[in-house]
Amino acid sequence: MKILLTGGHPAPALAFIDYVRNHPPAETVSFIFVGRKFNNNREQSESYEYREVTSRGIPFIHLTTGRLTRVFTPEALRDTLRIPAGFLEADGIVQTVKPDRVLVFGGYLALPVALAAYRRGIPVFIHEQTMAAGIASRIIGRFAKRVFLSFPDHSHSFQKTKTIVTGNLLRHSIFTEKTLPFSLQENVPVIYVTGGSLGSHSLNILVEATLEKLLKHFTIIHQIGNMHEFNDFNRLSRRHAQLPPELQARYFPVEHIPDEAIGAVYARAMILVGRSGANTISELIALRKPSLLVPLPWSARDEQRIQARMMEEARVAMVFEQNGTPDEFFRAVMKVYSNASAMVSRFDSLSGFFHPHAAGIVRDAVMEG
Repeated sequence: MKILLTGGHPAPALAFIDYVRNHPPAETVSFIFVGRKFNNNREQSESYEYREVTSRGIPFIHLTTGRLTRVFTPEALRDTLRIPAGFLEADGIVQTVKPDRVLVFGGYLALPVALAAYRRGIPVFIHEQTMAAGIASRIIGRFAKRVFLSFPDHSHSFQKTKTIVTGNLLRHSIFTEKTLPFSLQENVPVIYVTGGSLGSHSLNILVEATLEKLLKHFTIIHQIGNMHEFNDFNRLSRRHAQLPPELQARYFPVEHIPDEAIGAVYARAMILVGRSGANTISELIALRKPSLLVPLPWSARDEQRIQARMMEEARVAMVFEQNGTPDEFFRAVMKVYSNASAMVSRFDSLSGFFHPHAAGIVRDAVMEG
């Protein structure tokens, strides 16, 4: 069986691939991934999904398409004009690949691929990670055979008879503690800072502005991303080299955390500071990790703020808006750290959102067709 995977959320797609490979069905399954080779249309930095998919020996097909946005800028106009070409390109990809199943993971990239498959009678399945499905996911849900949900559909975005609440598909590596690629000092609490697969420029700026104050209290593992547009990684690497030796030993700026190291990073981190995307939220719940969440202000249907507020209402996280001052950011980090133990004890109220068998449920439904 040949399964085409696509969508804007690579982490659960990778979790699905790894699960199927480690729990093989009777017949052989092969994968093709359709996604973005580059982080955006303006630069040639390789995307997280491209690097992770190709490292697994899976064919990767780059799709150039556009999307509608809520803002009007020259780049947004160019994005809109790319939409028709993207549908034609996706149609050609599906016609050439001839998959037996298409499994999509949300986002504007998935829509033209899913429509092309549906037109050819190929079963389409969608996994929706967020608490507020975007327009592309809602359209795909109309003709998909099954809609897998990370969270219950309180907004009634999908036909109830099609939906299965599976929870999010989590990469097995977050539960596997292996050796870190760097040496940490003993008895110094660790903060893991992450802006998601692309990194977060706004979050990077806040950390940079408070770096020395934070390093007096913590070791920081900082996943910066590799966006050339902002040059954050190079700038913060130079900043690292300029720190006093005792603080250099507490700061670890990296573009990305290798998948084989993420479990060790989570295990050592006392708190996380990061965006509130669905995958981050799901991992925090599964690992019972306190956090300071900085929602992406322009996320689709304000999904990141909705997810962050859920965590804050459960009192396992604090929400910090990215336009806050560096001093406010520093105080928020210190407050989360001082309340970390109490936050850990409150994760029981969110245990219903962690489904350890999500990947298996999705695999079985997709295989059955």
